[in-house]
Amino acid sequence: MYSAGVAVATVAVLFTGAGSAYAAGTPVQDPAVRTASAATAVPAATTPLPTQRQIADLFDRWNAALATGDANRVADLYAPGAVLLPTVSARVRTDRAGIVDYFKHFLESKPVGRIQERFIHILGPTAAIDTGLYQFTLTNKDGTKSKVDARYTFVYELRGGRWLIINHHSSVVPTGD
Repeated sequence: MYSAGVAVATVAVLFTGAGSAYAAGTPVQDPAVRTASAATAVPAATTPLPTQRQIADLFDRWNAALATGDANRVADLYAPGAVLLPTVSARVRTDRAGIVDYFKHFLESKPVGRIQERFIHILGPTAAIDTGLYQFTLTNKDGTKSKVDARYTFVYELRGGRWLIINHHSSVVPTGD
């Protein structure tokens, strides 16, 4: 029979996410395969869960980087090995040079993003997904403005104390249902 102390300790471990109930949502990784994230992630037992607001703020940080017009500043928000499936390019970008190249061209239109609808899922203390719909206002070379409605997914991972984008998919919203 359980003693009261064991029961309280078990509840405390499960509530804080340090027990097997938390681990059930964590992907199982082959110990022989080390990824960059496995090598640099902060141990889950010592890292608190991020808030929805903290994850939402990461889009604002990205949007502010776009406003600088500096493709390298934007690329700094992506982790090494990140995957970018960009809005206005058919080419998948999987390294920093490719990400910088994409943003050099995209930033020429002075994009300003605005979230229209979002869904944030906290996967654990070091991972979260922000997905939904956003709209870009673009400035054409003649100074006129146009709008592009797109859907997006940002997958973030906490690495070395910084939230970085590890996967970003963006595509124009198709017409119709």
